Amino acid sequence: MVAARNPKPRETDLYPPIRDYLLAQGYTVRSEVRGCDITANKGGELIVIELKRGFSAALLIQATQRQRLTDSVYVALPRPSGQRQLARWPDIQHLLRRLELGLILVSFGAEGAAIEVAFHPLPSERRRNKRERRAILTELAARSGEYNEGGSSRRQLVTAYREAALFIAYRLDRHGPQSPRQLRALGCGPKTQSILARNVYGWFERVSRNLYRLKLEGQAALANYPHLSERFASRLAEEQPLTPSTNC
Repeated sequence: MVAARNPKPRETDLYPPIRDYLLAQGYTVRSEVRGCDITANKGGELIVIELKRGFSAALLIQATQRQRLTDSVYVALPRPSGQRQLARWPDIQHLLRRLELGLILVSFGAEGAAIEVAFHPLPSERRRNKRERRAILTELAARSGEYNEGGSSRRQLVTAYREAALFIAYRLDRHGPQSPRQLRALGCGPKTQSILARNVYGWFERVSRNLYRLKLEGQAALANYPHLSERFASRLAEEQPLTPSTNC
């Protein structure tokens, strides 16, 4: 006989263990006070806790609304389980910290429910990733135009690196086998040798020392990006050398 799955805890299942935890800390605890799931008070310190079966935008809306009442606002959730939940858990925790919300996790086992205060609501300090910021600005400057569609998830994006490789492919397609020096003279940029040697996309083939030609895969890639080929041709016709960067 197959054992039945444990049902997902209800919001009301979260309340008793959290109530008991707070009572043990000396708080006076009441539920459903003016729309707040749990309110607790000790010596004038007001705590508000919002209960949910899972993380959602509705939970964040409720919790941030409660911050009008007190700085000590927590969200309480069942401890995450399952690969999908755990995969996004670090991002969820980061968001809660940024919103200056605390987090309480409730786990249920054979011996009953257990409470873990993952973190308390504290002022959030925004730390910028300077290295990633520089990488984004470099990538923006290196792209010669807009060749992607915002929100795309299943299409190969035209990065600055791909654009540089496509321009090399375009030159090889037009001029035949070339050396890196010849390609640089044709406007392919200072990283041409690296792009050819790495051959990330499998478009190029070395036919002799310092001589490369375009493979059928490269010709197919150019056919997949006709808008770029047209732009390359237009720029060359205007005698404006295109020198894409090589940032991935």
